[in-house]
Amino acid sequence: MKSIEGMSILITGGGSGIGAGTARYFAERGAKVTISGRREAKLQEVVESIGNAAAYQVGDVTSEADRRQMVDAAVAHGGGLDVLFNNAANISHGPFMEIEEQTITDIFASNVVAPMKLTQYAAPHLSKRKGAVVFVSSGHIRRALPGRAPYAASKGAIQNLTRVLAAELAPMDIRVNCVLPGAIPSEINIRSGLFGEGEADAFYSKLDATHPLGRVGTAEEIAEGVAYLSCAEWTTGAILDIDGGFGLGLMTT
Repeated sequence: MKSIEGMSILITGGGSGIGAGTARYFAERGAKVTISGRREAKLQEVVESIGNAAAYQVGDVTSEADRRQMVDAAVAHGGGLDVLFNNAANISHGPFMEIEEQTITDIFASNVVAPMKLTQYAAPHLSKRKGAVVFVSSGHIRRALPGRAPYAASKGAIQNLTRVLAAELAPMDIRVNCVLPGAIPSEINIRSGLFGEGEADAFYSKLDATHPLGRVGTAEEIAEGVAYLSCAEWTTGAILDIDGGFGLGLMTT
């Protein structure tokens, strides 16, 4: 089992939610953390809360030039690259019969194409450290939630991509795994228009009952899974459910 201490990790979508929580978790345990995202103010806020162990690179994962800058920044900050955490994603909400083709294209560009290409560019650096890639799938692939077809389809693709890349990148000494979270408070749903500012607590409290353990999760609990998959040297191709039992399809009473 590897140690987090001294690791260099790149986290996309690091300005809030799971990305920010994972950045703090790794930095507290001695890693050099580089976060990326489109909103510089959010990235600055996270980095300032962590200290010198963290750095940021502004960029959009759908841009090839930006992806290269993210990897280069992480290699420079950490003296190499041990872990790529492909966390950035977008979501859409709406009836299937009303979905525009551009919406589907945009979701797949950010949620599937971007992490594939980022992994491709990061791979030579990860290979030097016998590193790891961690993708993020979603509880949407365990339970059918109407109104989120493009997002669910993209996260299903990520699960299969994880297994294929685990096989293909193994000869490069790169492990590839995936975390599958249940409901985690995040700004992604606000940005998608699912609910507005100030409505988050009410929205997530309604989801507590959909998790057999009685509550939604935290970013830090997802970070624990990311840390395990980053350090476990004989684990690859794994899909790790961290969902409070959401995928079981049960309801608490």
